[in-house]
Amino acid sequence: MTTKGTLLNSWRAVWVVLSEDGLDYYKKKTDRSPKGMIPLKGATLISPCQDFNKRMLVFKITAEKKQDHFFQASHMEERELWVKDIKRTISCLKDGKRFARKSTRRSIRLPDTVNLAELYALMKDQDDGVKELKLEQDNRVFNHCFTGATVVEWLVSREKARNRPEALMLATGLLNEGFLQPADELSKEGAEGGEQTSFLDQTKALYYFADSGFFCEGYSSDEDVLLKDEFRGNIIKQGCLLKQGHRRKNWKVRKFILRDDPAYMHYCDPSKGDDPVGAIHLRGAVVTAVEYVPDGG
Repeated sequence: MTTKGTLLNSWRAVWVVLSEDGLDYYKKKTDRSPKGMIPLKGATLISPCQDFNKRMLVFKITAEKKQDHFFQASHMEERELWVKDIKRTISCLKDGKRFARKSTRRSIRLPDTVNLAELYALMKDQDDGVKELKLEQDNRVFNHCFTGATVVEWLVSREKARNRPEALMLATGLLNEGFLQPADELSKEGAEGGEQTSFLDQTKALYYFADSGFFCEGYSSDEDVLLKDEFRGNIIKQGCLLKQGHRRKNWKVRKFILRDDPAYMHYCDPSKGDDPVGAIHLRGAVVTAVEYVPDGG
């Protein structure tokens, strides 16, 4: 990542290594001794950090001795992965626990001949792929989803795996790479667990395709249940943009999700999760490229 110097205030690229109790950074990957070390016990982390107007994707670590350290990632996904693991390290140090990596990306070894992107495309085939269904569970209706057991059975029946354990390994690889997403609480807990296989071969665990029109509706008044028709459209594009506020006119990083039919752009605060904080209805809308916006930088 890129880090801000403590003396000259200049930014430079460094090789960063996260350990169980701190963050070591090196001038280059091949160096044997670190150029510096940030102890994480008692530290706090802020992301996104907007202390620098012209720098995006920055997060700040404040060590126990109140010294600030700033790091800049190259893209949103990279920053979120660093932030997630550093926060877990800080939490483990606080609770006196050992850090156990929740991601199974390193522990699972898939054959070199497996192409997960091609496998995902076959799974999405309308005629011969995994069928997207409307499933009811715990007073909720999950649209455009399927069970974990269905995925495992499809992989075995289409001879993409020789047996269920191998199919489970492939499904976990698809989950870790983001092709499949957990839909309900059970599958989300499995994805967050420390087991070697975070994908659940169960009829109660629900999943959906990453770029499908998945949405959930329920009979309760829970705030996290999506009841609106505007979430039915397929996801066309998603990513982070700077957005100007309606009232204070200040600019903040927001994650946008563009859907079709009905056409909507939802946006959320990436530091607080994926719950939408606003929406733009695109039917009848006009889009104009603007050369200049006051205070837009």
